[in-house]
Amino acid sequence: MREKRQLDKVDQNILSTLQQSARITNQQLANKVGLSPSSCLSRVKKLEEDGCLGPYHGVINLDRLCRSITCIAMVTLEHHRQQDFRTFETFVQSLSEVVQCDTVSGGCDFVLRIVCADMERYHIVNEMLLNSGVNIVNIKTHVVMTENKKFSGYPLEALLSY
Repeated sequence: MREKRQLDKVDQNILSTLQQSARITNQQLANKVGLSPSSCLSRVKKLEEDGCLGPYHGVINLDRLCRSITCIAMVTLEHHRQQDFRTFETFVQSLSEVVQCDTVSGGCDFVLRIVCADMERYHIVNEMLLNSGVNIVNIKTHVVMTENKKFSGYPLEALLSY
């Protein structure tokens, strides 16, 4: 694991601003955080080099583009060998419909966020998961009915104050 980087208030402000508006110009960012444009750009590049910032993504509103379903799948493996976990993690990387995969503690081993065109496609993805090369004991799926709070960034001020 990489060593944690200590951030000063200016770096925290840069990160907070960029996670809310990644398309802001360097000049606008510099003005907002109280730096010269060259100093600001230098800090942003350093945050990127240190792995604190990036990659950049656009937020796509799927409901404006197409029909889709989002499923949350809780996956439990039969064995808890490191190799089984690695095999499953590698396999999940190959599935474009799996947009997020987390290893978790508790009643299951993985929680997957899966976005498909329809339930028929989800069934195909589910079969692919079952044939991933590891023995899966259970896949418990929940279909997302409404996304009540979308991810909009990390609460840096609260997290970095400790």
